[in-house]
Amino acid sequence: MNLTAKVKGEIDCPREKKEREVDSRKILLLLLSIGDLHQEKLNMTSSYIPKNILITGAAGFIASHVCNRLIRNYPQYNIIVLDKLDYCSNLKNLNPSREYPNFKFIKGDIASADLVNFILVTESIDTIMHFAAQTHVDNSFGNSFEFTKNNIYGTHVLLEACKVTGQIRRFIHVSTDEVYGETDEDAVVGNHEASQLLPTNPYSATKAGAEMLVMAYGRSYGLPVITTRGNNVYGPNQFPEKMIPKFLLLAKSGKTLPIHGDGSNVRSYLYCEDVAEAFEVILHKGEVGHVYNIGTKKERRVIDVAREICKLFGLNEDTNIKFVENRPFNDQRYFLDDQKLKNLGWSEQTPWEEGLRKTMDWYVSNPDWWGDVSGALLPHPRMLMIPGIERKIDGPDLNNSTSSFVANGPPSKAKALQEPESNITSLAGKPSLKFLIYGRTGWIGGLLGKICEKQGIPFEYGRGRLENRSSLMADIQNVKPTHVFNAAGVTGRPNVDWCETHKPETIRVNVAGTLTLADVCREHGLLMMNYATGCIFEYDDAHPLGSGIGFKEEDKPNFTGSFYSKTKAMVEGLLKEYENVCTLRVRMPISSDLSNPRNFITKISRYNKVVDIPNSMTILDELLPISVEMAKRNLRGIWNFTNPGAVSHNEILEMYKAYIDPSFKWVNFTLEEQAKVIVAARSNNEMDASKLKSEFPEMLSIKESLIKHVFEPNKKTTN
Repeated sequence: MNLTAKVKGEIDCPREKKEREVDSRKILLLLLSIGDLHQEKLNMTSSYIPKNILITGAAGFIASHVCNRLIRNYPQYNIIVLDKLDYCSNLKNLNPSREYPNFKFIKGDIASADLVNFILVTESIDTIMHFAAQTHVDNSFGNSFEFTKNNIYGTHVLLEACKVTGQIRRFIHVSTDEVYGETDEDAVVGNHEASQLLPTNPYSATKAGAEMLVMAYGRSYGLPVITTRGNNVYGPNQFPEKMIPKFLLLAKSGKTLPIHGDGSNVRSYLYCEDVAEAFEVILHKGEVGHVYNIGTKKERRVIDVAREICKLFGLNEDTNIKFVENRPFNDQRYFLDDQKLKNLGWSEQTPWEEGLRKTMDWYVSNPDWWGDVSGALLPHPRMLMIPGIERKIDGPDLNNSTSSFVANGPPSKAKALQEPESNITSLAGKPSLKFLIYGRTGWIGGLLGKICEKQGIPFEYGRGRLENRSSLMADIQNVKPTHVFNAAGVTGRPNVDWCETHKPETIRVNVAGTLTLADVCREHGLLMMNYATGCIFEYDDAHPLGSGIGFKEEDKPNFTGSFYSKTKAMVEGLLKEYENVCTLRVRMPISSDLSNPRNFITKISRYNKVVDIPNSMTILDELLPISVEMAKRNLRGIWNFTNPGAVSHNEILEMYKAYIDPSFKWVNFTLEEQAKVIVAARSNNEMDASKLKSEFPEMLSIKESLIKHVFEPNKKTTN
């Protein structure tokens, strides 16, 4: 029996209740004695002693390790966690803290001034450890505004709340070594805390900007601030957009490890528990107004890390490492002077080999911790703002936890801690748009977010799983969208053959999940834009190959060659009964991003052999913005969502050769030969796009769109 179960006992038994009370006192005395030992050790060095600590972003990677450590070591401290549960956060990271009575979780955004002020006052916060931030450099190249909002504005809100309440005794701001910019390759001494800040990417620039605000509030208002700048951190619980967990998961599956550039970039890596200890030391011994580097002198090239991970999994580095396009700018080296922190008594304890082995063992034992992370494992992920519906963030069991998790309940308290509602209207007086998008980790879902950002449309990604009705209703209640976009679904990993051996999972998402979302949207009077598929038809006598006669929206699906297509045809038929659904039949999607493995052109350019059959296809660069316009127009019903006309595999590869790679060669094979190397048959058809063309007459034909939106932007030849 664990300690919590022993404390709880059976409430209807007087004798056990008495025993429970005795056990509770024993446990409390034990916890306090542990805390006293730590306290005595700290008092010997005249340390700062907090009472009520607010940790922002503590469901994330580093902060969760810090939170769990403080909860474990200092039961006399009250720890309050504030986290909005973004894509790289996970409540499971805080499992070790959940059973402690001095722990409380609040779901919310640091950018909400009312919420932050409310927490500081009601929880009597005297100490803030500010970890919450957008941190992935690749994401910052794709959406730098979101980094400004989170990293600068969010920090400003916190600082202003501290100024207003006047009760904060420590404000520890967590920054990064990247604010220093690139270190000279031949430098023997690392950047010290007084070194000039020279950030080189949008992420580090926003962190440097936040540091300036922290410093200004310290000097102008006397806020007791401390800033930390740390090297790269690795270990359990890290979202796999970062290099080490990404490489571990890819290597575990026998896939290639993508190296940005030539892999010569040098980084310093610290194990997460050593970093958590560093924050423990800084919290108690750090001097107000000072900056502390958290670093290590042990450096490694990226290529060497990849080789070591290949070795751990018994992979051939020559075949399992590939070099990909570099970032727009990739600092060659970050090197820190960490002597100042060492003077406080901290030192790195975990050797690299030991830490990497521990991390590998954790990811091997917890492969589903983050759910579907396929989008994060791409060479250049753009995950910004996302757990797609495939990723489940396990919430707390409120009935079996002595700690307070204020996340979707209890109603009375949750209402007090949620952000104030906003009834924003446009200048024209009409309600503004706000989209709720499902499928954040997916290709289309990610592109939809970028379109919304470009058009200035507020949006959020759904956190609920499609088959979980209550979680979908919670999303709608929290987001209050005007439209819902469903870009989630199971297409198979790596292709539709997967669905043949995972039929229940395919049904659960493609059929049950989609219908559940449609029904919930109907209850709330919301239009659901549903990205479906046109792979439910095959050429037949009425629509012969090469005739130019395409399948229309009202035609009955006739392709049953794959289980994936069966589920999509099934759910499309049922969705006809929902007047609030707009179904978009996408086919063989193509985009200008030729590095994306889901891109049809990318796929066939990598195949050893390809068939050569004309098909209707969807150019996402042109048609996805059209789908947003369709939502604005509140269009409904079924639409063939393809560019007019058809194009064959060979025609596409001829364009690829002409525009991209003049030395490119390929080999064709027949459908009969193809059938020998695939599990499920593939759909081939032409669809009639006249309905969509009539609504959007400016839409280009498939070949025109290919040239304008895909090949011209990627042109590498001089023709």
